[in-house]
Amino acid sequence: MTTADGRLARVGGDTERPSWTARLRGRISRTVPPGQALPDRQPAYVASAIYVFGVLTLAAFVVVLVTGGLLAIGGSVWWHTSGLGHYVNSLHLWSVELFFAFMVIHLWGKFFMAAWRGHRALTWMTGVVCFLGSIGTAFTGYLVQSNFDSQWIGTQAKDGLNSVGVGAYFNVLNPGQMLLWHVVLLPLVVGVITVLHLVLVRRHGVVAPIGEED
Repeated sequence: MTTADGRLARVGGDTERPSWTARLRGRISRTVPPGQALPDRQPAYVASAIYVFGVLTLAAFVVVLVTGGLLAIGGSVWWHTSGLGHYVNSLHLWSVELFFAFMVIHLWGKFFMAAWRGHRALTWMTGVVCFLGSIGTAFTGYLVQSNFDSQWIGTQAKDGLNSVGVGAYFNVLNPGQMLLWHVVLLPLVVGVITVLHLVLVRRHGVVAPIGEED
């Protein structure tokens, strides 16, 4: 709808209060600068291999979520008796292995690059918290294997958790509780922190090598 002079008019003629779409657009533009959400150009130093491990970590995380979802659909023990289950379980295992390998390289690379420079402290902290959350998620994954390994890990871990007073809330000998933590709660936490981390990266841009700041 346009006015007589060709300008766009607001629906209902309300020129004082912007619509929710305008408020959302303004919020997005304040959070991530225009053109930075999905940039098609990057500084030359991004061609260095060390900058690849962040997106490799993200790609491995997607595979972890997909294969983990398939395992959850089949039930808590079907991967022990099904050929397809063995295959999906192997994909899940190796995607987790690659996820942690890529994340550790990414973490150490950014540490030696002092990636908290340029108002990026929160970006760094969300990455570290995501790493710690991923460790907890992997730990609960070992506890829901429903085999001797998971039983052994659970019995060895219970005393340590009880000694710090969290055994009543985080019962490693309860497979149902651990399955809930592993499939729903911890992946949700890691996923939310990952999204926040990516938004911060897009907001402040990738960190330049030491000595090459703008």
